[in-house]
Amino acid sequence: MNNLALYSITVLVWGSTWLLINFQLGTVAPEVSVVYRYAIAATLLFAWSGVRGLKLRFGLFAHFRFFLLGMFLFSFNYIATYSAQEYIPSALNAVAFSTMMWMNVLNTRMFFGTRIEPKVWLGALLGMAGIAILFWPEVSTISFSDRTLIGAGLSLAGALLASLGNMVSHQAQRESLPILQSNAWGMFYGMAITALIAWRRELPFNFEFTPSYIGSLLYLAVFGSIVAFGSYLKLMGRIGPHKAGYAVVMFPVVALVLSVMFEGLAVEPHIVTGVLFVLAGNLVILGGRQLLRPILKSFQWGVTPVAVESLKRLWLTATTVKPLLQDEIKRADCRDGG
Repeated sequence: MNNLALYSITVLVWGSTWLLINFQLGTVAPEVSVVYRYAIAATLLFAWSGVRGLKLRFGLFAHFRFFLLGMFLFSFNYIATYSAQEYIPSALNAVAFSTMMWMNVLNTRMFFGTRIEPKVWLGALLGMAGIAILFWPEVSTISFSDRTLIGAGLSLAGALLASLGNMVSHQAQRESLPILQSNAWGMFYGMAITALIAWRRELPFNFEFTPSYIGSLLYLAVFGSIVAFGSYLKLMGRIGPHKAGYAVVMFPVVALVLSVMFEGLAVEPHIVTGVLFVLAGNLVILGGRQLLRPILKSFQWGVTPVAVESLKRLWLTATTVKPLLQDEIKRADCRDGG
């Protein structure tokens, strides 16, 4: 499967999970729902590995990697992110969690010494600007109370934990540990860790026998966990965490589109502008100038012309900053001299 297919699957599936997670909240504690989700996912992955005759026995050092993967990527980050939503709205939570993209860029540089291309920084900046524009009406009404700071702190912690999980997976792939079995063991350890936390907090292991809860749980386990994580981590092994991490900026956009389709969300100028910024950042990181130019031209039909002009100027500034600065200095000298 090529990189575009892996990226598309990751974005589309994770974008859809935002709606379905709502059906998991209520009767069953979030931590317990996470336990059920990864119990199902791990069982299916182990069963599939057994049917295909894949290796499931690994050494102690490999299991240490699997344990770290489960702790960071399939347990702690979910607990932090779900808990954050008890204090702040989902819009602010989405904005805060999307900082994982920046954390991936910085952690990739710190842990692996990867040189970060200028286009990655530009694309990340465009993406974060787009997310801020998308959710600005909701975020701008937030008062910076203690609850908001606690919620934002938990969401940022969740993003950092997820990014560290990305680094563990990236290193495991560099050590030739297979993705499918790594995910199976990682999800098993993540489930076990979350179950232990839920037990220590004396949360009831109840279950909601409704079609909405069961259906959303199965979707999150099979598609949101097995399919999406498998695609994302494989993509990350190919192009690096600093580029694959842009998926966390794209899936809130998908969630917004689904909200327009199924929840009647009105399409307002700030939504169109924010989506344009995010898509432009996506193209800068993954496609570069050759793909960005025709897309920018195709948007010159009157919708958010200010956004289109801003994108063009940002791109020109990033690619020709030195000549532009030199021209500006010359003009300033002429004005001073005149």
